[in-house]
Amino acid sequence: MPSATNIETPVIDVRHVVTKFGQAVVHEDVSLCIRQGEIFAIAGGNGCGKTTLLREIIGLITPSAGTIRLFGIDSRRLEAGDGHPIHRRFGVMFQHGALFSSLTLAENVAVPLREHTDLNPRLIREIVDVKIAMVGLPPDSAGKFPNELSGGMRRRAALARAIVMDPQLLFLDEPTAGLDPMIAAGFDDLVLSLKTHLGLTVVMVTHDLDSLWQIATRVAVLGNGKVLGVGTMRELSQSDDRIIREYFHGPRGRVAHEQAAWNTRERQT
Repeated sequence: MPSATNIETPVIDVRHVVTKFGQAVVHEDVSLCIRQGEIFAIAGGNGCGKTTLLREIIGLITPSAGTIRLFGIDSRRLEAGDGHPIHRRFGVMFQHGALFSSLTLAENVAVPLREHTDLNPRLIREIVDVKIAMVGLPPDSAGKFPNELSGGMRRRAALARAIVMDPQLLFLDEPTAGLDPMIAAGFDDLVLSLKTHLGLTVVMVTHDLDSLWQIATRVAVLGNGKVLGVGTMRELSQSDDRIIREYFHGPRGRVAHEQAAWNTRERQT
């Protein structure tokens, strides 16, 4: 069993990150820590730099200043490509799934295994079949192409690909954007189940208030180039910050809060 010290060591440590694109300043001073085993959400209005921060964390973009560490490794060591061993410890589900249109569902899920392992094709197929089942997709979907799948199925296929290497850390970029509310709720339940059964730490960029209330352990709200607040949804909903209050107390925020409270009562009865 890990010691208390290890549990408190952040999986991701972001310190004083500044991000500029020419004269445009996206992040002025962003700092946050993500702990092992939590579902940590990054939220905020459009243009606040949520996805940019995620891309910096996984090494696709280099911050203008500041440091980002994954498992104690500086993210700048990841930017040259995906050959660093740390890449095997995290999986990424990009916005809208980002599946290869010319590959079947099974071939899409198999891509990381074919690129980063020496496993034989039969074993790869067995692993892929397990991951497809794990995300709740039927076996006969494996041979279908992305354009033959519904939006919800494509997201689940992308999630299967993100976990196919058995990562410790899972990144989700707007995983429920554009989905029907019922489909989105099912996806939230799936993420929560995978987090529990696989021991994942999940970092989720989202503006979906239902997801934030239902599955997020803690939430960081970005705005004005900074982290305006970090805490549970209940803590943030009581914040005195004007931007946070506007974000969580609009009509959609109230409905999401009421639905979360109803779900909690249902689980307790």
